[in-house]
Amino acid sequence: MKLIKSIILLFAMFTISFCNAQKSTLADSTIVNKLIDSSKSFIGTDTSKVISLAKEAIKLAKKINYPKGEAYAFKNIGLVYYLQARYLETLDYWNQSLEIFEKIKDNVGRSNILNNIAGVYFNQGADVKALELSLKSLQLAEQVGDTLRILSALNTIGSIYYNKKDPIAIDYLLRALPLSERLGNTAAYIVISGNIGEIYYDNNENDKALKFYQKALKEAKNNVSAIFAYNGIGKIYLRESEYEKAFQNHQKALDISEKFDDKLQIIRSLKGFGAVYVAEKKNSIAIGYYSRAKKIAEETNSLVELKDIYQTMASIYSVNKDYTNAFQYQSLYSTIKDSLYSIDSKKKLNQLQFDFDIAKKESQIELLTKDTAIQELDIKRQKIFKNALLGGVLLLIIIATIIYRNYRNKVKINEVLDEQKVQIETLLHNILPDEIATELKAEGRAKPRFYESVSVLFTDFKGFSTFADKLTPQELVEELNNYFIAFDDIVDKYNLEKIKTIGDSYMCAGGIPTINEDHTINMVKAGLEMQEYIKKVNINRNANGLASWHLRIGIHVGPLVAGVVGRKKYAYDIWGTTVNTASRMESNGEEGLVNISESVYEIIKNDYNCIYRGKISAKNIGEVDMYFVSNSI
Repeated sequence: MKLIKSIILLFAMFTISFCNAQKSTLADSTIVNKLIDSSKSFIGTDTSKVISLAKEAIKLAKKINYPKGEAYAFKNIGLVYYLQARYLETLDYWNQSLEIFEKIKDNVGRSNILNNIAGVYFNQGADVKALELSLKSLQLAEQVGDTLRILSALNTIGSIYYNKKDPIAIDYLLRALPLSERLGNTAAYIVISGNIGEIYYDNNENDKALKFYQKALKEAKNNVSAIFAYNGIGKIYLRESEYEKAFQNHQKALDISEKFDDKLQIIRSLKGFGAVYVAEKKNSIAIGYYSRAKKIAEETNSLVELKDIYQTMASIYSVNKDYTNAFQYQSLYSTIKDSLYSIDSKKKLNQLQFDFDIAKKESQIELLTKDTAIQELDIKRQKIFKNALLGGVLLLIIIATIIYRNYRNKVKINEVLDEQKVQIETLLHNILPDEIATELKAEGRAKPRFYESVSVLFTDFKGFSTFADKLTPQELVEELNNYFIAFDDIVDKYNLEKIKTIGDSYMCAGGIPTINEDHTINMVKAGLEMQEYIKKVNINRNANGLASWHLRIGIHVGPLVAGVVGRKKYAYDIWGTTVNTASRMESNGEEGLVNISESVYEIIKNDYNCIYRGKISAKNIGEVDMYFVSNSI
């Protein structure tokens, strides 16, 4: 499914003139404003500068009791994480900003942050929640007459409706475009022009689409705002079978995306390359590009992009007659499609729009009819007084009946509720770590946390596809279940935390959510015990004439972020370079052995003999030394 540009916050990053609007007569607050402006100037170029300057502004703003400055500094930090598609961190900082704006009753700030948060939900496929927030943002902006916030909200709402293929989308975008010209807001003009171009593209009006993409490109001047236009022009040339031009435009988009570390647009640029190679019937090359896009989309939990990637990869594998992979990706596509599009989604979107329009009209009618209402008030009072006594007696009878009925059922209902509460709490503790489950019950949410040192282990069965082809689904699941149950027991034994299983891969972590000093050595012990368990199972399998299962294990230790994701189905998960490096340790390991990184080796070298085996390149880290754990000293 083609999406209208979902980085709907991008122009807001460059258009909010905070300092001009928030001038203070106090010298210290002026310094805060300058720090925020300086922080904002580095967005998209130097993330460490953005964060350090914003944190300095927050510290000073708290000291001088300047909450508005504190809120805008939180917003700048959130923008950094948004561009990196690190949405948990993004929401953490933006929710802190929103809380301050609501406390000081700053509707301009509330409108700004609500629209930004709507963009995060939109990128995650939660269109109903995104629309609810952006409509609230628009309502606040119209109340205070802030043209810039009105413009931002209109663009977001248009994007959401277009994502649902609702023709009302173009109405919102065409309302927004002249506002951007009136304000001289180049960034907003670029985004909205690109979005309108996308609508024309999906309506097969290539000439009109190209016109708006080129308008956006002309103003963007090869900065981060140009990415979407380049990808859009690439799609048009692909449709017209001009493959070389299509390739060139996607390459320009990818170069800028990687320069600014814009994960979402990196995914879309790679998808563009894949589509070109599919059209040229070079399916093996296309799969490579889609696989790269898939990896980033899975890391950033970009559900909407993953849906398109899974569907396309299933189609390519089917054409190649690789039906095992085709079935796998078709299953992934069906699962993610069901989660993104519920039966009620369209109705909910329409209802939200209806409620918004009605509320707006009612407020206008209320102003026009206020005088009439006052005149009619005296007449109504007389009628109310006459009916009050009769109504009061009737109400008392009804209340007495309800109280009597409730009293009879109270004991039975409480017993049922107590039993259900125990069942729910037991289930919650089975799904989440005890500490996180307790926090979730007490606070209604569990905040993501940063940990300085966490050990992460990955396992993977070598040649799993061969087993999958030879066993029935029931046999395959039963085999894996037996192994994973054994792994669960080992993980519990060494006070580690199981994170999840993905297909034939098992993932666990040590040192979270409760910090302890022995997690790395315990993780190595657990890895060795897992390999020993597999060896024993293989002896019995070989005695019965069955093939052996071969397990690879990789371990790395380092900093990461852990937290709860999901709303209807909670899941405790971990993110960061440490997780990716642990996965690299596993994929570069060998069957029957435990492969560790240098950071793990430095911790366990006095307890275990290890065999040095060279270096690998790890993203965001560089080259990492690897070792096999041999035996204890």
